[in-house]
Amino acid sequence: MSNYSTANHSVLGSIAWLPEAPAERINDHMLMSRSTSNSYLIHSDDGDVVINTGTSYQGLRTRERFEQLLGRELNVQHILFTQSHPDHIGGWSAFVNEQTQTHVQKEFKRICAERDMLASYFQPRAVRALHSMTPKPEHVAAWYADTRKPEPLTCFADRDEFSCGGQDYQLFSVPSGETLDALIVWMPAQKTVFTGNFLGAIQGALPNFYTARGDRQRSVGRFFEDIDLLISLQAETLITGHDEPIIGQDTVYRYLCKIRDAVRYIHDETIKGMNEHKSLWQLMASIQLPADLQPKAGRCPVSWIVRAFWEEYTGWFRCELASELYASPPQSIWPELAQLAGGVDALLVSAQQHLQQGDVHKALHFVEIAIAAEPQTRRVREVELAVLEQLIEANGGQHFDELGWLESAVSLAKQAIENN
Repeated sequence: MSNYSTANHSVLGSIAWLPEAPAERINDHMLMSRSTSNSYLIHSDDGDVVINTGTSYQGLRTRERFEQLLGRELNVQHILFTQSHPDHIGGWSAFVNEQTQTHVQKEFKRICAERDMLASYFQPRAVRALHSMTPKPEHVAAWYADTRKPEPLTCFADRDEFSCGGQDYQLFSVPSGETLDALIVWMPAQKTVFTGNFLGAIQGALPNFYTARGDRQRSVGRFFEDIDLLISLQAETLITGHDEPIIGQDTVYRYLCKIRDAVRYIHDETIKGMNEHKSLWQLMASIQLPADLQPKAGRCPVSWIVRAFWEEYTGWFRCELASELYASPPQSIWPELAQLAGGVDALLVSAQQHLQQGDVHKALHFVEIAIAAEPQTRRVREVELAVLEQLIEANGGQHFDELGWLESAVSLAKQAIENN
């Protein structure tokens, strides 16, 4: 049994929802409510601005938190969504009134519509990869289906601005973040920027360029433009979608530059390897960040980002095998291949040999062929379980999405063993 688990990963602390906890004061006019993605309130006697609203089942409590700390009822004039994920927009109806303007980036409606269109496809994937952070069973329906869609919306393409309570707000489109409809909020007089999850869900980790649950691919080329814009603001306070505000112009600058430079390194090494005609697999296996650019544990490993960049530039055809072009996947011949190899016992011997030699990825290939041939055979699933547990050890508790997927696979393997 591994010591590594998504239950012990730092991401869960960043998204913890503790309804009994109060709102917190950032300064004399800004409040924070910790939730699956944090909500923020900029308050004034002339009206309040809310940035993100939590999930549908968190909205009312989030508003109550703010009002308890302020000692008055909110007068929400503007709601700003840094992206369209349910943990940002779900609590909208708890804050809106007849005067409220809801500001979103122009792709907001389209991305919401796509998420609804493919909900039955993506929800099971999300449960498998992100089971530790998905809502409790009693909240699942509200998370996916019962969220009231924000409307009417004030949409903008590249930039928008407004004033409220004597404060100026500037909104910038940053579609290379966690979603293609992402935006950041800049308060120039306060030298404060709200980035939501543009830079990922964990401060100091790599941006989430690819998630195992599946999503629209982000653009690395645009990312460099967007983060350079963020750096150029020279913010003195950076407030993300999770964790504590980052304070101090030099601290914010160093923080942003390290993320930019780490992504630039991965990108440039990927491009270099592509021009040297190295395969995708070689690049995924070989590219590592230098010590001074090492990030915190996050959502995905460097190898996934390498692949995201490779596929953004090239598309899905790797130009390695003609079979890539056709509808018969390798799995379609695995049962026959298992017979030709001498049956699943021969495959399992090879899998165990690779496992003993420390080549767990090759062991996984042999096990997956064996499962395709005899998915209900106990000894097949026992070797699979050993392979999965070694993959979890290799993860080292670092990459949340990979760890979540492996944990789900372990559960399925154990279930198959119990049933046989």
